[in-house]
Amino acid sequence: MEPKSSSHVPKGDEWLAQVKWDGVRVLTYYDGQGVRLFNRKRRERTSHYPEISTLSSYCLANSVILDGEVIALGPDGKPSFHQVMRRDGIRRMDKVEQVKKSIPIIYMVFDVLYFNGEWLNRRPLTQRMKVLCTILKPNEHVQVVSSEDDGQALFAVMKEYGMEGIVAKKRQSYYYIGQEKDVWVKIKNYRDLIAVIAGFTLRGQIVNSVLLGLYDKEGRLWYIGHTGAGKMTQQDWRELTQILRPLVITKRPFVNTPERQRDAHWVQPRLTVKVKFAEWTPGGALRQPTIEGFVDRPVEDCIFDR
Repeated sequence: MEPKSSSHVPKGDEWLAQVKWDGVRVLTYYDGQGVRLFNRKRRERTSHYPEISTLSSYCLANSVILDGEVIALGPDGKPSFHQVMRRDGIRRMDKVEQVKKSIPIIYMVFDVLYFNGEWLNRRPLTQRMKVLCTILKPNEHVQVVSSEDDGQALFAVMKEYGMEGIVAKKRQSYYYIGQEKDVWVKIKNYRDLIAVIAGFTLRGQIVNSVLLGLYDKEGRLWYIGHTGAGKMTQQDWRELTQILRPLVITKRPFVNTPERQRDAHWVQPRLTVKVKFAEWTPGGALRQPTIEGFVDRPVEDCIFDR
């Protein structure tokens, strides 16, 4: 289930509020025999997060489906999307043990859909939260997401600390599997989107900025801005260079003309990235875009929705 976007925090006793954790959405399935973890695109992540694959260490259930967000903390103690995507992006599973030491994760669990042979998705949220708090045993890698009565106050705290935002939920709301419903609404402190990389510029022989695009309903790719800012290290830029070089093409993939066309190298639109930005300009470009992290999303998902 997904929340709908909102520009304001809803008021009223029928709502509660939770922190919107900036990480990777993960569903945990346990059938009494084994545990399997899946992300929102139904790609398995069981081997990526061994800290939470032994369910008996944190959950009292014979069978269960949990919903939550896997996060990793940055040096400032706040959730870092860039860090968690370094964990989620592992392709060689023999590296997991090494990487989990440098990038520990926390599973922030906020819902339970199924418990001991019974579906709970048509029970009110408050009942599901009671079940969740009863069966979950928090530890250093697993926590239950807390709920607050005052959404305005919680959102003010998120703004103060520069965190992503909040999700407000109706206390009596069901869990609508596979749907987006306005009984859950997300209010963000800043704006972000998933864009496709279709070009880059170089400093020396290393990529130092990327050209971003979104598709329209006709499948045409539009240039929306470029950025070399974000949380990437020099090693990250070197690795990105190795990924992009084999994708170089001669024809410009954008239907409009980028401002950085003269020194740009075009690439096949294969790589997707989460971008944080201030606002849209009147000309249809992103103002002050920064890279949050690379994501495992189909390029077809990178479409205009404004």
